[in-house]
Amino acid sequence: MDAYFAELGNSVYTRWKKVNFSLAAFPEIAVKALEAKPASRHVDLEKLTRDFLLHDDQPHQSSSGFGQPELIVYDNPKFYIQALFWLDGTTDIHQHEFSGAFQVLEGSSIHSRYVFENAESITAHFRVGDLKLQETQLLERGDTVPIVSGRSCIHSLFHLETPSVTIVIRTQSDPGTGPQFTYLPPHLAIDPVQGDFLTLRRKQLLDVLEHTASPEYSSLILKMIGTLDFERGFFTLQNAMGHLRNLGAWDLAWAAFSKKHGALAKPVLPSLLEIIRRDALVGMRSSIEDPDHRFLLALLLNLESREAVLAMVARRYSGDPLENIFHWAVELTHCSESGTWILNAEFPDDIELPPDEQAPLFLTALNHFLAGGKTPPELKSVSKKNLTSLRAALESSAWKMLLK
Repeated sequence: MDAYFAELGNSVYTRWKKVNFSLAAFPEIAVKALEAKPASRHVDLEKLTRDFLLHDDQPHQSSSGFGQPELIVYDNPKFYIQALFWLDGTTDIHQHEFSGAFQVLEGSSIHSRYVFENAESITAHFRVGDLKLQETQLLERGDTVPIVSGRSCIHSLFHLETPSVTIVIRTQSDPGTGPQFTYLPPHLAIDPVQGDFLTLRRKQLLDVLEHTASPEYSSLILKMIGTLDFERGFFTLQNAMGHLRNLGAWDLAWAAFSKKHGALAKPVLPSLLEIIRRDALVGMRSSIEDPDHRFLLALLLNLESREAVLAMVARRYSGDPLENIFHWAVELTHCSESGTWILNAEFPDDIELPPDEQAPLFLTALNHFLAGGKTPPELKSVSKKNLTSLRAALESSAWKMLLK
Protein backbone atom coordinates (compact mmCIF):
# COMPACT_ATOMS: atom_id res chain seq x y z
CA MET A 1 0.00 0.00 0.00
CA ASP A 2 1.25 3.51 -0.86
CA ALA A 3 2.56 5.25 2.27
CA TYR A 4 0.81 8.54 1.48
CA PHE A 5 -2.61 6.89 1.26
CA ALA A 6 -2.00 4.86 4.40
CA GLU A 7 -1.21 8.10 6.28
CA LEU A 8 -4.18 9.89 4.71
CA GLY A 9 -6.58 7.06 5.55
CA ASN A 10 -5.34 6.73 9.12
CA SER A 11 -5.70 10.50 9.59
CA VAL A 12 -9.31 10.42 8.37
CA TYR A 13 -10.11 7.43 10.58
CA THR A 14 -8.68 9.11 13.69
CA ARG A 15 -10.59 12.36 13.09
CA TRP A 16 -13.82 10.55 12.29
CA LYS A 17 -13.60 8.32 15.35
CA LYS A 18 -13.41 11.43 17.58
CA VAL A 19 -16.90 12.45 16.42
CA ASN A 20 -18.29 8.92 16.83
CA PHE A 21 -18.28 8.24 13.08
CA SER A 22 -20.96 10.83 12.40
CA LEU A 23 -22.01 10.63 8.74
CA ALA A 24 -22.84 14.33 8.73
CA ALA A 25 -19.27 15.17 9.75
CA PHE A 26 -17.52 12.91 7.23
CA PRO A 27 -17.48 15.21 4.15
CA GLU A 28 -15.79 18.03 6.08
CA ILE A 29 -13.28 15.62 7.62
CA ALA A 30 -12.43 14.24 4.16
CA VAL A 31 -12.07 17.75 2.67
CA LYS A 32 -9.80 18.93 5.48
CA ALA A 33 -7.61 15.82 5.25
CA LEU A 34 -7.11 16.29 1.50
CA GLU A 35 -6.47 20.00 1.83
CA ALA A 36 -4.01 19.54 4.72
CA LYS A 37 -1.88 17.18 2.67
CA PRO A 38 -3.03 17.38 -0.98
CA ALA A 39 -2.68 14.30 -3.14
CA SER A 40 -1.80 16.66 -5.99
CA ARG A 41 1.44 17.53 -4.16
CA HIS A 42 2.33 14.19 -2.61
CA VAL A 43 1.35 11.51 -5.13
CA ASP A 44 3.66 10.58 -8.00
CA LEU A 45 1.19 9.20 -10.53
CA GLU A 46 3.82 7.28 -12.50
CA LYS A 47 5.13 5.66 -9.31
CA LEU A 48 1.60 4.83 -8.14
CA THR A 49 0.86 3.16 -11.49
CA ARG A 50 4.12 1.23 -11.50
CA ASP A 51 3.76 0.04 -7.90
CA PHE A 52 0.17 -1.04 -8.45
CA LEU A 53 1.21 -3.12 -11.46
CA LEU A 54 4.27 -4.70 -9.87
CA HIS A 55 3.40 -5.23 -6.18
CA ASP A 56 0.70 -7.55 -4.83
CA ASP A 57 0.44 -5.76 -1.48
CA GLN A 58 -2.66 -3.77 -2.46
CA PRO A 59 -6.01 -3.17 -0.75
CA HIS A 60 -8.97 -5.35 -1.72
CA GLN A 61 -10.33 -4.24 -5.12
CA SER A 62 -14.04 -3.91 -5.84
CA SER A 63 -16.03 -5.08 -8.86
CA SER A 64 -17.13 -1.51 -9.58
CA GLY A 65 -17.22 -0.38 -13.19
CA PHE A 66 -16.85 3.26 -12.17
CA GLY A 67 -13.66 4.91 -13.44
CA GLN A 68 -11.34 3.88 -16.27
CA PRO A 69 -10.20 2.19 -14.08
CA GLU A 70 -10.91 2.55 -10.36
CA LEU A 71 -8.01 1.70 -8.05
CA ILE A 72 -8.72 1.26 -4.35
CA VAL A 73 -5.63 2.62 -2.60
CA TYR A 74 -6.80 2.41 1.03
CA ASP A 75 -9.46 0.19 2.56
CA ASN A 76 -11.16 0.37 5.95
CA PRO A 77 -14.40 -1.32 7.06
CA LYS A 78 -16.04 2.11 7.33
CA PHE A 79 -14.60 3.95 4.30
CA TYR A 80 -12.06 3.68 1.53
CA ILE A 81 -9.94 5.82 -0.78
CA GLN A 82 -9.98 5.35 -4.52
CA ALA A 83 -8.04 6.76 -7.46
CA LEU A 84 -10.35 7.18 -10.44
CA PHE A 85 -8.77 7.41 -13.89
CA TRP A 86 -10.78 8.96 -16.74
CA LEU A 87 -9.88 8.57 -20.42
CA ASP A 88 -13.03 9.48 -22.30
CA GLY A 89 -15.57 9.11 -19.52
CA THR A 90 -18.11 11.77 -18.67
CA THR A 91 -20.34 11.16 -15.68
CA ASP A 92 -24.09 11.33 -15.94
CA ILE A 93 -25.87 13.85 -13.75
CA HIS A 94 -26.16 11.85 -10.54
CA GLN A 95 -26.37 11.76 -6.77
CA HIS A 96 -24.58 9.46 -4.35
CA GLU A 97 -25.41 6.83 -1.77
CA PHE A 98 -22.15 7.65 -0.02
CA SER A 99 -20.43 10.75 1.35
CA GLY A 100 -16.88 12.08 1.44
CA ALA A 101 -14.80 14.31 -0.84
CA PHE A 102 -12.77 14.21 -4.04
CA GLN A 103 -9.67 16.06 -5.18
CA VAL A 104 -8.27 16.54 -8.69
CA LEU A 105 -4.91 14.77 -8.88
CA GLU A 106 -4.29 15.16 -12.60
CA GLY A 107 -6.03 17.08 -15.37
CA SER A 108 -9.04 19.35 -14.99
CA SER A 109 -12.82 19.07 -15.19
CA ILE A 110 -16.00 21.06 -15.62
CA HIS A 111 -18.09 20.43 -12.51
CA SER A 112 -21.81 21.23 -12.53
CA ARG A 113 -24.22 21.14 -9.60
CA TYR A 114 -28.00 20.88 -9.80
CA VAL A 115 -31.16 20.90 -7.71
CA PHE A 116 -34.23 18.75 -8.41
CA GLU A 117 -37.37 20.67 -7.51
CA ASN A 118 -41.07 19.76 -7.43
CA ALA A 119 -40.14 16.07 -7.27
CA GLU A 120 -42.96 13.54 -7.60
CA SER A 121 -42.28 9.82 -7.15
CA ILE A 122 -43.97 7.73 -9.84
CA THR A 123 -42.40 4.57 -8.40
CA ALA A 124 -39.58 3.99 -5.95
CA HIS A 125 -37.22 4.06 -8.94
CA PHE A 126 -38.66 6.86 -11.09
CA ARG A 127 -39.30 10.52 -10.31
CA VAL A 128 -40.60 13.49 -12.26
CA GLY A 129 -39.64 17.07 -11.39
CA ASP A 130 -37.59 20.05 -12.52
CA LEU A 131 -33.80 19.72 -12.73
CA LYS A 132 -32.16 23.14 -12.51
CA LEU A 133 -28.51 24.07 -12.94
CA GLN A 134 -27.17 25.70 -9.78
CA GLU A 135 -23.54 26.41 -10.68
CA THR A 136 -20.74 25.35 -13.00
CA GLN A 137 -17.07 25.60 -12.09
CA LEU A 138 -13.71 24.71 -13.56
CA LEU A 139 -11.84 22.28 -11.30
CA GLU A 140 -8.07 22.21 -11.66
CA ARG A 141 -5.26 20.24 -10.07
CA GLY A 142 -5.56 20.35 -6.27
CA ASP A 143 -9.20 21.52 -6.13
CA THR A 144 -11.29 19.64 -3.55
CA VAL A 145 -15.07 19.14 -3.51
CA PRO A 146 -17.22 17.64 -0.71
CA ILE A 147 -19.67 14.83 -1.48
CA VAL A 148 -22.91 14.72 0.51
CA SER A 149 -25.09 11.65 0.06
CA GLY A 150 -28.64 12.02 -1.23
CA ARG A 151 -30.41 14.70 -3.24
CA SER A 152 -28.53 17.63 -1.70
CA CYS A 153 -25.52 16.84 -3.92
CA ILE A 154 -26.59 16.31 -7.53
CA HIS A 155 -23.70 16.88 -9.92
CA SER A 156 -21.81 15.88 -13.06
CA LEU A 157 -18.19 15.99 -14.23
CA PHE A 158 -16.79 16.48 -17.72
CA HIS A 159 -13.08 15.61 -17.71
CA LEU A 160 -10.91 17.70 -20.03
CA GLU A 161 -7.45 16.09 -20.17
CA THR A 162 -6.54 12.46 -20.91
CA PRO A 163 -6.12 11.02 -18.46
CA SER A 164 -7.81 12.96 -15.70
CA VAL A 165 -7.41 11.43 -12.24
CA THR A 166 -9.39 12.14 -9.07
CA ILE A 167 -8.76 10.92 -5.55
CA VAL A 168 -11.94 10.09 -3.66
CA ILE A 169 -12.37 9.50 0.08
CA ARG A 170 -15.78 7.92 0.54
CA THR A 171 -17.94 5.93 2.93
CA GLN A 172 -19.00 2.43 1.97
CA SER A 173 -22.70 3.38 1.90
CA ASP A 174 -24.93 5.80 3.81
CA PRO A 175 -28.17 4.09 4.94
CA GLY A 176 -31.40 5.70 3.79
CA THR A 177 -29.90 7.83 1.02
CA GLY A 178 -30.70 5.59 -1.95
CA PRO A 179 -31.53 4.97 -4.66
CA GLN A 180 -28.52 6.62 -6.33
CA PHE A 181 -30.59 8.42 -8.95
CA THR A 182 -29.34 9.44 -12.38
CA TYR A 183 -31.01 12.59 -13.75
CA LEU A 184 -32.22 13.13 -17.30
CA PRO A 185 -32.69 16.87 -17.74
CA PRO A 186 -34.89 18.72 -17.63
CA HIS A 187 -37.49 16.60 -15.80
CA LEU A 188 -36.66 12.98 -14.96
CA ALA A 189 -34.78 10.99 -12.30
CA ILE A 190 -34.24 7.25 -12.70
CA ASP A 191 -32.58 4.51 -10.67
CA PRO A 192 -29.98 3.04 -13.06
CA VAL A 193 -29.53 -0.17 -11.06
CA GLN A 194 -33.13 -1.16 -10.46
CA GLY A 195 -33.74 -4.88 -10.87
CA ASP A 196 -36.40 -4.84 -13.61
CA PHE A 197 -34.79 -7.60 -15.62
CA LEU A 198 -37.92 -8.26 -17.68
CA THR A 199 -37.70 -4.73 -19.14
CA LEU A 200 -33.96 -5.19 -19.70
CA ARG A 201 -34.51 -8.41 -21.64
CA ARG A 202 -37.32 -6.83 -23.67
CA LYS A 203 -35.03 -3.95 -24.64
CA GLN A 204 -32.35 -6.43 -25.65
CA LEU A 205 -34.85 -8.40 -27.73
CA LEU A 206 -35.99 -5.19 -29.44
CA ASP A 207 -32.33 -4.53 -30.27
CA VAL A 208 -32.25 -7.93 -32.00
CA LEU A 209 -35.31 -6.97 -34.05
CA GLU A 210 -33.71 -3.64 -34.94
CA HIS A 211 -30.47 -5.32 -35.97
CA THR A 212 -32.31 -7.82 -38.17
CA ALA A 213 -34.56 -5.10 -39.68
CA SER A 214 -37.75 -6.84 -38.55
CA PRO A 215 -40.84 -5.42 -40.30
CA GLU A 216 -42.79 -5.91 -37.06
CA TYR A 217 -40.62 -3.57 -35.00
CA SER A 218 -42.86 -0.49 -35.11
CA SER A 219 -46.13 -2.37 -34.65
CA LEU A 220 -44.74 -4.29 -31.67
CA ILE A 221 -43.56 -1.06 -30.03
CA LEU A 222 -47.02 0.49 -30.47
CA LYS A 223 -48.68 -2.57 -28.89
CA MET A 224 -46.22 -2.52 -26.00
CA ILE A 225 -46.79 1.17 -25.31
CA GLY A 226 -50.52 0.56 -25.23
CA THR A 227 -50.16 -1.97 -22.41
CA LEU A 228 -47.10 -0.93 -20.39
CA ASP A 229 -47.17 1.24 -17.27
CA PHE A 230 -45.56 4.70 -17.34
CA GLU A 231 -42.09 3.65 -16.14
CA ARG A 232 -41.71 0.63 -18.43
CA GLY A 233 -43.25 2.57 -21.31
CA PHE A 234 -40.67 5.32 -20.88
CA PHE A 235 -37.72 2.91 -20.89
CA THR A 236 -39.11 1.24 -24.01
CA LEU A 237 -39.46 4.59 -25.77
CA GLN A 238 -36.00 5.68 -24.68
CA ASN A 239 -34.44 2.50 -26.05
CA ALA A 240 -36.39 2.55 -29.32
CA MET A 241 -36.40 6.29 -30.03
CA GLY A 242 -33.49 6.35 -32.48
CA HIS A 243 -34.72 3.48 -34.61
CA LEU A 244 -38.32 4.70 -34.55
CA ARG A 245 -37.15 8.09 -35.87
CA ASN A 246 -35.22 6.35 -38.66
CA LEU A 247 -38.34 4.36 -39.55
CA GLY A 248 -40.56 7.46 -39.54
CA ALA A 249 -42.68 5.91 -36.78
CA TRP A 250 -41.66 8.12 -33.86
CA ASP A 251 -44.68 10.45 -34.02
CA LEU A 252 -47.06 7.49 -33.83
CA ALA A 253 -45.20 6.00 -30.87
CA TRP A 254 -45.12 9.28 -28.99
CA ALA A 255 -48.82 9.91 -29.68
CA ALA A 256 -49.66 6.47 -28.24
CA PHE A 257 -47.59 7.12 -25.09
CA SER A 258 -49.01 10.63 -24.66
CA LYS A 259 -52.59 9.41 -25.11
CA LYS A 260 -52.15 6.61 -22.57
CA HIS A 261 -50.53 8.72 -19.84
CA GLY A 262 -52.03 12.16 -20.42
CA ALA A 263 -50.52 15.05 -18.44
CA LEU A 264 -47.96 12.73 -16.85
CA ALA A 265 -46.33 12.30 -20.26
CA LYS A 266 -45.69 16.04 -20.71
CA PRO A 267 -42.24 16.14 -19.00
CA VAL A 268 -41.02 13.09 -20.94
CA LEU A 269 -40.64 14.53 -24.45
CA PRO A 270 -38.22 17.36 -23.58
CA SER A 271 -36.13 14.89 -21.57
CA LEU A 272 -35.99 12.43 -24.48
CA LEU A 273 -34.94 15.20 -26.88
CA GLU A 274 -32.29 16.36 -24.42
CA ILE A 275 -30.95 12.80 -24.25
CA ILE A 276 -30.33 12.97 -28.01
CA ARG A 277 -28.51 16.30 -27.69
CA ARG A 278 -26.37 15.22 -24.76
CA ASP A 279 -25.53 11.82 -26.25
CA ALA A 280 -24.29 13.52 -29.42
CA LEU A 281 -21.96 15.80 -27.45
CA VAL A 282 -20.71 13.08 -25.10
CA GLY A 283 -20.17 10.77 -28.08
CA MET A 284 -17.87 13.33 -29.71
CA ARG A 285 -15.73 13.45 -26.59
CA SER A 286 -14.19 10.04 -27.30
CA SER A 287 -12.74 11.28 -30.63
CA ILE A 288 -11.71 14.74 -29.39
CA GLU A 289 -8.61 14.78 -27.21
CA ASP A 290 -7.49 18.43 -27.29
CA PRO A 291 -8.31 19.94 -23.84
CA ASP A 292 -9.43 23.25 -25.37
CA HIS A 293 -11.86 21.46 -27.66
CA ARG A 294 -13.10 19.31 -24.79
CA PHE A 295 -13.56 22.49 -22.76
CA LEU A 296 -15.87 23.85 -25.47
CA LEU A 297 -17.79 20.55 -25.57
CA ALA A 298 -18.17 20.62 -21.80
CA LEU A 299 -19.58 24.15 -21.87
CA LEU A 300 -22.03 23.34 -24.66
CA LEU A 301 -23.15 20.26 -22.72
CA ASN A 302 -23.47 21.78 -19.26
CA LEU A 303 -24.26 25.49 -19.55
CA GLU A 304 -27.63 26.91 -20.49
CA SER A 305 -26.94 30.27 -22.12
CA ARG A 306 -24.61 32.04 -24.54
CA GLU A 307 -23.66 34.54 -21.82
CA ALA A 308 -22.61 31.78 -19.42
CA VAL A 309 -20.43 30.09 -22.07
CA LEU A 310 -18.70 33.34 -23.02
CA ALA A 311 -18.08 34.19 -19.37
CA MET A 312 -16.50 30.78 -18.71
CA VAL A 313 -14.27 31.04 -21.80
CA ALA A 314 -13.19 34.54 -20.74
CA ARG A 315 -12.33 33.22 -17.28
CA ARG A 316 -9.93 30.61 -18.64
CA TYR A 317 -8.46 32.21 -21.78
CA SER A 318 -7.15 35.64 -22.71
CA GLY A 319 -8.55 37.48 -25.71
CA ASP A 320 -12.06 37.79 -27.09
CA PRO A 321 -14.18 34.72 -26.15
CA LEU A 322 -15.95 34.65 -29.51
CA GLU A 323 -12.63 34.72 -31.35
CA ASN A 324 -11.40 31.79 -29.25
CA ILE A 325 -14.59 29.83 -29.92
CA PHE A 326 -14.36 30.49 -33.66
CA HIS A 327 -10.70 29.44 -33.65
CA TRP A 328 -11.73 26.13 -32.08
CA ALA A 329 -14.52 25.79 -34.65
CA VAL A 330 -11.95 26.07 -37.45
CA GLU A 331 -9.84 23.36 -35.82
CA LEU A 332 -12.91 21.14 -35.32
CA THR A 333 -14.08 21.36 -38.93
CA HIS A 334 -14.05 17.99 -40.65
CA CYS A 335 -14.34 17.42 -44.40
CA SER A 336 -14.77 14.07 -46.10
CA GLU A 337 -16.56 12.47 -49.03
CA SER A 338 -19.69 12.19 -46.89
CA GLY A 339 -19.84 15.93 -46.18
CA THR A 340 -18.52 18.85 -44.16
CA TRP A 341 -19.03 19.06 -40.40
CA ILE A 342 -18.32 21.60 -37.65
CA LEU A 343 -18.78 19.50 -34.52
CA ASN A 344 -22.19 17.94 -35.18
CA ALA A 345 -23.43 20.60 -37.62
CA GLU A 346 -23.55 19.22 -41.16
CA PHE A 347 -23.24 21.40 -44.26
CA PRO A 348 -26.73 21.50 -45.84
CA ASP A 349 -27.45 19.04 -48.65
CA ASP A 350 -29.57 21.56 -50.52
CA ILE A 351 -26.60 23.91 -51.13
CA GLU A 352 -24.71 22.65 -54.16
CA LEU A 353 -21.03 23.46 -53.75
CA PRO A 354 -17.82 21.57 -54.49
CA PRO A 355 -16.48 19.89 -51.31
CA ASP A 356 -13.46 22.21 -51.11
CA GLU A 357 -15.73 25.28 -51.00
CA GLN A 358 -18.11 24.03 -48.31
CA ALA A 359 -15.93 24.54 -45.23
CA PRO A 360 -15.00 28.20 -45.95
CA LEU A 361 -18.66 29.13 -46.49
CA PHE A 362 -19.85 27.16 -43.47
CA LEU A 363 -17.25 28.76 -41.20
CA THR A 364 -17.96 32.25 -42.52
CA ALA A 365 -21.65 31.73 -41.84
CA LEU A 366 -20.93 30.39 -38.34
CA ASN A 367 -18.72 33.39 -37.56
CA HIS A 368 -21.48 35.74 -38.71
CA PHE A 369 -24.20 34.00 -36.71
CA LEU A 370 -21.96 33.95 -33.63
CA ALA A 371 -21.22 37.67 -33.79
CA GLY A 372 -24.54 38.94 -35.18
CA GLY A 373 -24.81 42.34 -36.83
CA LYS A 374 -24.78 43.18 -40.52
CA THR A 375 -24.10 40.58 -43.17
CA PRO A 376 -20.37 40.60 -43.98
CA PRO A 377 -19.20 41.18 -47.58
CA GLU A 378 -18.19 37.51 -47.91
CA LEU A 379 -21.83 36.44 -47.50
CA LYS A 380 -23.58 39.12 -49.57
CA SER A 381 -23.40 36.99 -52.69
CA VAL A 382 -25.06 34.07 -50.88
CA SER A 383 -28.80 33.77 -51.52
CA LYS A 384 -31.25 34.32 -48.68
CA LYS A 385 -32.42 30.73 -49.09
CA ASN A 386 -28.89 29.37 -48.65
CA LEU A 387 -28.22 31.58 -45.64
CA THR A 388 -31.43 30.25 -44.09
CA SER A 389 -30.27 26.67 -44.74
CA LEU A 390 -26.87 27.37 -43.19
CA ARG A 391 -28.46 28.86 -40.10
CA ALA A 392 -30.91 25.97 -39.81
CA ALA A 393 -28.02 23.48 -39.95
CA LEU A 394 -26.26 25.28 -37.10
CA GLU A 395 -29.44 25.70 -35.06
CA SER A 396 -30.07 21.96 -35.17
CA SER A 397 -26.63 21.30 -33.69
CA ALA A 398 -24.62 22.00 -30.53
CA TRP A 399 -23.94 25.53 -31.81
CA LYS A 400 -27.56 26.62 -31.33
CA MET A 401 -27.02 28.13 -27.88
CA LEU A 402 -24.27 30.47 -29.12
CA LEU A 403 -25.99 31.92 -32.18
CA LYS A 404 -27.29 35.49 -32.15
